[in-house]
Amino acid sequence: MSNQEPIGYIIGGGLKEGFRARLTVPAEMVQEGSFVVCESGRFLYYGLVTDLQLGSTDPRFTDEKSDRLQPAIQHNLLGKTLYTTLTIYPTLMLDRGPEDPDEFSAWRDRIEKGLENPGPRPVKTIPAHHTPVRQANAGDVAEIFSGSFVIGQTIEQGHPVQLDLERFVKRSSGIFGATGTGKSFLTRMVLAGLMREDVAAALVFDMHNEYAFDDLDSDKGITVQGLKSLFGTKVQVAALGKGATVRGHNPDFTLEIGLSDFQTSDIILLTDALNLTDTAAVTLNALERDFGRDWFAAFMKLEPGAVETDPESGKTYPAPNSVAAWARSSNVHEKAAEALHRKLKLIYDKAYVVEHPAGDPVQAIVDQLENGRHVILSFGQYDNDLDYLLVSNILTRRIRDKWVEKTEKFKSFGGTRPKPLLIAIEEAHKLLNPQLANQTAFGIIARELRKYFVTLLVVDQRPSGIDDEVMSQLGTRITGWLGDEDDIRAVLTGLAGREQLRGMLARLQEKEEVLLLGWGVKMPIPIRSRRYDQTFYAEMKGRKTGKATNEMSLDELNADLFS
Repeated sequence: MSNQEPIGYIIGGGLKEGFRARLTVPAEMVQEGSFVVCESGRFLYYGLVTDLQLGSTDPRFTDEKSDRLQPAIQHNLLGKTLYTTLTIYPTLMLDRGPEDPDEFSAWRDRIEKGLENPGPRPVKTIPAHHTPVRQANAGDVAEIFSGSFVIGQTIEQGHPVQLDLERFVKRSSGIFGATGTGKSFLTRMVLAGLMREDVAAALVFDMHNEYAFDDLDSDKGITVQGLKSLFGTKVQVAALGKGATVRGHNPDFTLEIGLSDFQTSDIILLTDALNLTDTAAVTLNALERDFGRDWFAAFMKLEPGAVETDPESGKTYPAPNSVAAWARSSNVHEKAAEALHRKLKLIYDKAYVVEHPAGDPVQAIVDQLENGRHVILSFGQYDNDLDYLLVSNILTRRIRDKWVEKTEKFKSFGGTRPKPLLIAIEEAHKLLNPQLANQTAFGIIARELRKYFVTLLVVDQRPSGIDDEVMSQLGTRITGWLGDEDDIRAVLTGLAGREQLRGMLARLQEKEEVLLLGWGVKMPIPIRSRRYDQTFYAEMKGRKTGKATNEMSLDELNADLFS
């Protein structure tokens, strides 16, 4: 069947409940999530099929099998008396202009002068009764999903769906899906597109060492290329600690974190990981008050349990360099101080934590990002929650401060704007849950939108664990199958048409289908994600096709910030 041929016609509905259409083709030719188009007068209406229902003009025939009737009668019965209806969720409308040539010319002039917007824009009216409904063709898909990076194809016709990566990086975004649905491949694919088009500098916190070097596809038993293999020196791999390796590979550079980089707030974030008590915050505040920026180094130099004995009375008392002596002088509970000292030693003993690092880890990353490279921080052997929460938050806080400084300088004095920075984090619910979202650097970035040219790409299998306010700020959401109702609700937070999309999301096919939705795409659509294979590798290693994005005037920046 041609994509221009009608599959049905409008028989009812409205803006809130959606359009109802009667099918004129067999029901198996249309699926939930199909991208359909209604042509009514000067408008094209774009929408998604959200439901198919069986109907009849005479309910008597619904209970009686028709196989005993003659074939001609069966055909007429199934096509007319018994039928199928579609529920269409209208998403966008496009104005094609008036039919009269003179009026059309005047209409085009108004568009060119910016006085009128033909769309696509939100649906504000409805098509007429009996308006033909057809499946979207390649031109329709290209009209709505324009860009330079093909992320997948429409499920039924296989038309390429492109993602506008420049729009994608303007707000924080998320990739979601239950365990085993291919989130890592999808994330690797999107990151590769960003790197190829060079729309932003990417900093990837690679908790499980999946993105940098070649990896094994456990399902197919084949080797898949890492981003380092695809882009060579354009991707710099960092590891934690002097002499560290990543799955047997030497990184491009290593990072050490100085004790002076730690703020007491960084330790509070680790309350669960370190099993801290409520008194830890009081002790940390006292440390910061007494020792300032060097609180961590000074505290760890104190000796827990050190005592001295009075030679005359034989009584023991805390030694001057002991934890207990400091606690007494600062009016802090001694046992609480000693317990905190023991727990902080877990961090202090990490090989990548040193008092005097060989270099500035933040500046090392910033230098790479500013020079047109992307940085993947692989955690190597330190792939546990404690290391991930600690390192990612400290580095992100300091890197964000650098971008804030650059942006303020640009706003004040002009010149070259800061390069957009996208920070990718896995296991995002551990950093952005309701208890921590207001305290981590990541929560701040998510709420700031792109005020300072820094956005997040959060990757998670449990979106319900992420703070609702943060979820509502995510622009583009790319989600695979989610089996939990709370996770489905979380992904749809803050979006129009939640009820219409809920069932569609729950019935995605695992590993192959994903739903694109949110600010970064003009309308939601389920797609079959492209393969991460030799064809993809060849495209990524080819010539860049995207537009340069580093030129923006101060006036444009201010307009963007306050729009």
